[in-house]
Amino acid sequence: MLSLVGLAIVFGCVFGGYIMAGGKMAPIIKAAPIETFIIGGAAIGAMVTGNSMPIVKGTFGGLGKILAGPAFKKQDYMDAILLVSKIMKVLKAEGAVALESHVEAPESSAIFGEYPRLLKDHALIHLITDTIRLLVVSSAAPKPDSIEDLMNVAIKTHHHDALKPAETFAGLAGALPALGIVACVLGVVKTMGAIDQPPSVLGALIGSALVGTFLGVLFAYGIAEPLGNRLKQIVDEEGQIYHVVKQIIVGTLNGHPMPVIIEAARVSISHENQPSFSEVFDGLRGK
Repeated sequence: MLSLVGLAIVFGCVFGGYIMAGGKMAPIIKAAPIETFIIGGAAIGAMVTGNSMPIVKGTFGGLGKILAGPAFKKQDYMDAILLVSKIMKVLKAEGAVALESHVEAPESSAIFGEYPRLLKDHALIHLITDTIRLLVVSSAAPKPDSIEDLMNVAIKTHHHDALKPAETFAGLAGALPALGIVACVLGVVKTMGAIDQPPSVLGALIGSALVGTFLGVLFAYGIAEPLGNRLKQIVDEEGQIYHVVKQIIVGTLNGHPMPVIIEAARVSISHENQPSFSEVFDGLRGK
């Protein structure tokens, strides 16, 4: 929602300043629909040409993510700590085999079932279950360093894929000024075809052509680039929960004390969503 406020400020200041300087909105309003159609249509076409369908869908879906903000809140990070801690407690007490039913069907698991919001994030659940499954099927206990390396690769791959829509916005920001010039050139071509018209007519045509350049730059640096930056921030923030999971699993396999393990997971969370030390341990005690 804050992004909408920012966009309102951008447009308010740009057009408000123009009006305060004595500019007339009529020429811009008249030219904007066609210029926007040319620039926006070419930008969308270029995006579709240069990306796969999942990335195109992710880019449009990213608009909703930008408006909604990060998917995970403070309670979700708490739940992630509690969920993985309970799983690792069963691992230490009963062995990896006791977790087989939980990782094979997490939607039917009594442990996973306590955290329905986390169950909706398939990437997060797969990171947990796939890692634990390695412990279940291995004839000998894997080395903690090997598990950590595998989890790092999985997290990096997921994060790389999640960032692609943000990179698409960055690509649009780079292309839109040039597409604005394309629209402007077309306007100049139209103007040259009416070179025998009086100055008042030519002035209106030239003004309409320049609106294309103006809109291309405005769309690039006032909309596309800020939206791409915000989407990247959201993806980076959401990625913290995967590091929480990794810290608990790897720390437990290394035999570290539980307070150290939990603290390593807790400090992986940004301060805005970071639960306090006492909140985490009260949760682990069931308070």
